[in-house]
Amino acid sequence: MSTQANQTTVPLLGPEILSIESKRENEFGSLTSKDYLHQVKVVEKPLAPPVIDTPPYYILLITYLNYLILIILGHIRDFLGTTFQKKKHAVFLEQDGLAPWYSKFESFYIRRLKMRIDDCFSRPTTGVPGRFIRCIDRISHNLNEYYTYPGTDSMCLNLSAYNYLGFAQSEGKCTDAALKAVDEYGVYSSGSRSQIGTTDLHRYTEQLIADFIGKEDSMIFSMGYGTNANFFNAFLDSKCLVISDELNHTSIRTGVRLSGAAVRAFKHGDMKGLEKLIRDQIVMGQPKTNRPWKKILICVEGLFSMEGTMCDLPRLVELKKKYKCYLYVDEAHSIGAIGPTGRGVCELFGVNPKDVDILMGTLTKSFGAAGGYIAADKWIIDRLRLDLSTPSYAEPSPAPVLAQITSSLEIIMGKLNPGEGTERLQRIAFNSRYLRLGLRRLGFIVYGTADSPVIPMLLYCPSKMPAFSRMMLQRKIAVVVVAYPATPLIESRVRFCMSASLTKEDIDYLLRHVNEVGEKLNLKLNTGKSSWDGKVQRWDIEDVIKKTPEDCKHDKYFVD
Repeated sequence: MSTQANQTTVPLLGPEILSIESKRENEFGSLTSKDYLHQVKVVEKPLAPPVIDTPPYYILLITYLNYLILIILGHIRDFLGTTFQKKKHAVFLEQDGLAPWYSKFESFYIRRLKMRIDDCFSRPTTGVPGRFIRCIDRISHNLNEYYTYPGTDSMCLNLSAYNYLGFAQSEGKCTDAALKAVDEYGVYSSGSRSQIGTTDLHRYTEQLIADFIGKEDSMIFSMGYGTNANFFNAFLDSKCLVISDELNHTSIRTGVRLSGAAVRAFKHGDMKGLEKLIRDQIVMGQPKTNRPWKKILICVEGLFSMEGTMCDLPRLVELKKKYKCYLYVDEAHSIGAIGPTGRGVCELFGVNPKDVDILMGTLTKSFGAAGGYIAADKWIIDRLRLDLSTPSYAEPSPAPVLAQITSSLEIIMGKLNPGEGTERLQRIAFNSRYLRLGLRRLGFIVYGTADSPVIPMLLYCPSKMPAFSRMMLQRKIAVVVVAYPATPLIESRVRFCMSASLTKEDIDYLLRHVNEVGEKLNLKLNTGKSSWDGKVQRWDIEDVIKKTPEDCKHDKYFVD
């Protein structure tokens, strides 16, 4: 964690970010002061429902008008193109009696809206996505129809990767463990896990994950998305019911559809609505037959990746016990990054993990590896080993990936490099709170709870989304912008992904440039509705940087 004697911490105050010489500093910045640490505490009271700030009505009107104009112009271009430029629009025209590849309507959003800002998505990168990330420069042609590459790259401050605890490094204990695993086990080239066999490293990793989470056993998968997409097919059938939060990830939706189970959605975070829905479904039973449901599974995420909000786990456990349902919690974004010792939402809320039937998580985010896991009682895992198709047909997790998982877990648990895991957890807690409170004090609308490493800042107008992304890239800052269908149509946003690898000076640099860009794009729309004192607080950037680091440790500034 500490730098060598001949290395110094380079503050991020401007274009000098490109002159940083230390490879280690590029990947994980050294802690500049112990004042920039925050110890997360167990939440003793239920979280209050988030108070969502809303922009002035003229912003909503402009947003709808933006989309209306884009849609009208797009349809005019389609009409003129299919009439006078048929060769360029052959893909959705009938040819030689054959049906078109796709209709104009189903491809309209991609061709006429998304393609115009495609340069803001899927930017090619190289190297380790640590504190900084190397973005490969490219030149767009014909409204992003194709790109050319001049052969250069730009070192950017990384606010775009799920490197929550900063384990994405090319040096250190995790890298050493991965290289050692290659020497001992080799690298799997092909074949399923059943063909290759389960190694002792597989079993050790699964047991270590189970011990960390607090469950009897766990099962690892080589792909996080596939963990959700395949689990429900083995656990549910057409006589089962899934009660799902409306903002659950698409991998959960895919898995539930594949299972054939019935689905009922409830409003995000609405526990009263959830209880009413459960009661109604118990009374009505299955469609047509009205027989009782074989299983009722409540499905939520621990930390919602687009909103930065957390589930009300204590209340969910209460409802689960009251109505004899199963509870499934997806901890893709919360495990490792949330809780006093990184054990996720169960630890944060003081809930016994045994009260949650199934805990799912990914190993890509906090652990810097790949894949996912299911943790549950041993009898459930034993059954899944027989029923679940993934272990039999999917690629197994390679040995170096397993070594990355185990070494990062051992660091978090204090078994390896004692103290390092604690520092990483306290750094991401401070960084998340500092950026969130800093943005709110500058006047931006920010969603999510205090300790969430996902920090969504609302942009609204579709034209401001590419403008913000490109202006930040010019300032050597890599960010992720998100829009429909991942979010509601009028709630496009930038999603800052916080990391323990960033320093306080990095966040200062980010706040200065976000403040500048926000002024130019009229993004400071906070009305004070979600402020701690009910008033609009527009702070000067210098006051924010000077006073916020100490204030962000006090919970009163995050109580809505």
